[in-house]
Amino acid sequence: MQIISENNQKENCWEFKKCGREKGGFNPEKPGICPVLLTKEHHGTNHGINAGRCCWKVYGTSCDDSAQKIGSLKITHCLDCDFFKKVKEEEGYDFNFLR
Repeated sequence: MQIISENNQKENCWEFKKCGREKGGFNPEKPGICPVLLTKEHHGTNHGINAGRCCWKVYGTSCDDSAQKIGSLKITHCLDCDFFKKVKEEEGYDFNFLR
């Protein structure tokens, strides 16, 4: 089932993961607001808000309560992520991996 957010965009990583690191969320104080929400150059990629549907492109995320590495170490973790797989399936042929 595809979830569409209030602004008619597809579900973003913070909604899927329920991390609470968005502004006004339940967990932004300790690690801070997630850099995915602040990365505006990826807005609209895979139909997401900021980098919300291409979080694998953003360094400094802390998915599953662990700080993500950079480069190939991060992407190795991301390729096995349920959210990554969901976006890839939903986007199909138009899936934007690294652009």
